[in-house]
This record gives sequence, structure tokens and C-alpha cells, in this order.
Amino acid sequence: MRFVIDIYGVLVPALLLWIIVAYVLSALLRLIMQRFDLYRLVWHRALFDFSVFVCLLGGVVYLSEYLS
Repeated sequence: MRFVIDIYGVLVPALLLWIIVAYVLSALLRLIMQRFDLYRLVWHRALFDFSVFVCLLGGVVYLSEYLS
């Protein structure tokens, strides 16, 4: 497992990058859900958004480990 990623000489924690990627993906998913009014099917919107973010973060971390 990589804990630090070197970006042009700057050492950045890998988890920080994965959190940013997961946040961008969850923001896109939120926009799609708002556009098609899919939040009417969700009981608690904030809890749903948080759980989607956690699932996306887990998927991004798994893919990073799988691809490296």
C-alpha cells in the first residue's frame, strides 16, 4: 500500500488524493440525482450522500491498490 505519492517533488498523502477523487465523483452523482429527481426515493438525503461518498472512497482506494 502506498502511503505517499510523489507529484513533481511534492509528497502528498495518497488518502488525500483518493478523498478528492471520491468527492468529485460523489458531486457528479449528486448532480445527476438532482437532475432526474431521484432524491424523492431516498429517506434521508444527507445520510444517503455520506454513504455514497464512503462507498466511492472505498472503491477508489480498492482500484488504486488493484491497478498498482
